[in-house]
Amino acid sequence: MHIEVSSREQRLSLWGEDRRLADYPISTAIRGMGEARGSYQTPRGAHYVRARIGSGLPLGAVLVGRRWTGEIYTPALGRAHPGRDWILTRILWLCGLEPGRNRGGNVDTFRRYIYIHGTPDLNLLGQPASHGCVRMDSRDVLDLYDRVAPGTLVQID
Repeated sequence: MHIEVSSREQRLSLWGEDRRLADYPISTAIRGMGEARGSYQTPRGAHYVRARIGSGLPLGAVLVGRRWTGEIYTPALGRAHPGRDWILTRILWLCGLEPGRNRGGNVDTFRRYIYIHGTPDLNLLGQPASHGCVRMDSRDVLDLYDRVAPGTLVQID
């Protein structure tokens, strides 16, 4: 099983041995594709799921620093915190596999805290809108989370 992220199509696909198992709309970085720390871009290339965070949390759980705040996202909470980069429901924390491209030094995906995670900004799915992560509908990230294990390969193009 592996994951393919298409920045051009703004889609994430989950693949089994020989067929697509699921396909979801996503948002990659509004600043485009790139690997440098501080760029707020989505890193390209081969990655893997290094950690899964959020098992058992409710749909819409708000995560900060990879920990549940105890909050559940609501539109009222969103209005109370405009501009907050919402990380909801689950996190699949990515690690690069290509030294010098997305692993190590100034281009390290893991140290950049690049995740696949839930977002409340459903109207922005299908277009670049994130700060570097791969954003998904919380229901979709929950489905994906339940299907993948640590070590799952992720190709981002």
